[in-house]
Amino acid sequence: MANIIDVAKRAGVSPTTAKRAIREPHRLAPQTLANVRRAIAELEYEPDETAGALRRGRSLSIGLVVGDILEPFFSMLTRTIGEEVRAQGYVLVVAESMYDVNLELANLKMFRSQRVSGLILRSSYGRDNYAYLQRMREHGTSIVEIDYVHEGSPFSHVMLDNAGAVREGLRFLSDLGHRRIAPVSMQDTPQHREERAAFFVQGMDAMGLALPAAYLPRTFRRHAGLTAEHAYELTLHLMNLPEPPTALFALTGTTAVGALRALNELALVMPRDVSLLMFDNYRWTRITSPPLDVLEQPAEAMARAAANILLEGIESPKAPVTQQRFPARLVVRGSSGPPPAP
Repeated sequence: MANIIDVAKRAGVSPTTAKRAIREPHRLAPQTLANVRRAIAELEYEPDETAGALRRGRSLSIGLVVGDILEPFFSMLTRTIGEEVRAQGYVLVVAESMYDVNLELANLKMFRSQRVSGLILRSSYGRDNYAYLQRMREHGTSIVEIDYVHEGSPFSHVMLDNAGAVREGLRFLSDLGHRRIAPVSMQDTPQHREERAAFFVQGMDAMGLALPAAYLPRTFRRHAGLTAEHAYELTLHLMNLPEPPTALFALTGTTAVGALRALNELALVMPRDVSLLMFDNYRWTRITSPPLDVLEQPAEAMARAAANILLEGIESPKAPVTQQRFPARLVVRGSSGPPPAP
């Protein structure tokens, strides 16, 4: 079996340069890198990453923890982050937390045991894991949070401008004439802080719009989740109220699925009977009838930013904390219109 010295001889470089082609390819001249990669292919060389990780104290792996891998937003993040880190010689290892703090901790322990060089994390809702994340960073793991961050987090993060996006969505619905606007669905409790939920309440208040207690999912424990099923149950509840909302604002793509199921079951037509605005510009939002109005997250740009911040942190452990917010884009297609006549 070929070793790194054999590769170096075949490529006409030093063993150090051959190793760098694997660990830090961006530091080599293109022709040198091509020579080493050709030698690796010809010799069918496969590095022993376990041994290498033990020597270096870290592997050439990047960990990624997402909330739900089936969510298209996270799928796009995963693909783009994978492309970015692979271009720099790293392997991406993906886990999902299902928004469960205990499962998240198990993932963190697994990644620490694998000595990952970096970790990109969609945090779950517990703060207890921050102490463990801090220990990981103290042992050389670069950490970046994405999509969700606890107040006062010490780590770099990449987020949507949730405040601006919610304000834009509410302004859009208000300009159409809506005054009864309900969120679908949200968690805004001390244990489950959601920016969009908090900004929804603030935005309605700032615009002088009433938000009946019956519209708030947190008043109904069974409706306070982020799943399509919770959103379905909540929408049925909302649309059967004596004064139902004239517009629904789905705060995630998954909750929009539940809302649509309920509207179909109730035979309500958009936007004649009720308007619907949602977050995330998924492919299926173009093929509903009518196509859905959305607030699009720049998932690819967010993923690239997170990967670049992470890689910089790996190369420069003392790099300053970086916090980036990206704006949403309102895409109007026809699922929202003026409220129905009284």
